[in-house]
Amino acid sequence: MTSNVSDRVAPELVGTWKLISASSITSVGERIEAPYGIDPVGFLTYTAEGRMSSVISYGGRKPLPMGGGKLEEQAEAFKTFLGYAGRYTLSGDKLTHHIEASSVQNYAGRDLVRIITFEGDRMTLTTPPTLVNGKVQTLALVWQRIGRS
Repeated sequence: MTSNVSDRVAPELVGTWKLISASSITSVGERIEAPYGIDPVGFLTYTAEGRMSSVISYGGRKPLPMGGGKLEEQAEAFKTFLGYAGRYTLSGDKLTHHIEASSVQNYAGRDLVRIITFEGDRMTLTTPPTLVNGKVQTLALVWQRIGRS
């Protein structure tokens, strides 16, 4: 196992981050400027103890009717929201989220690897090729610090 990220980069990583932008490139070179819809909302939190949590709500989500709505409406709500939590570690520029709980159960018990870069109060996390909305894509998510823990 790699070292705990808080041991090496706590001043740069620990805190709360807000999603500023998301873009992707498909495996065939198609650029997608809004893989999570227009104006998605996301928050990412890292603690000094090595814990993390992430939520992303796609832009343009429709509210569910009181009582939960029809199955199709519930499925769309589930499809357009991602949340997970667990531990994190860092090795060089490779940040790994060790998922313990997730809105997508298939992620629980898995590691999600990101390449991390910093520029001022912004951080970019780049995924390896990942299946998103039916297409294999490499996503780049830009986060801005909004608080320190």
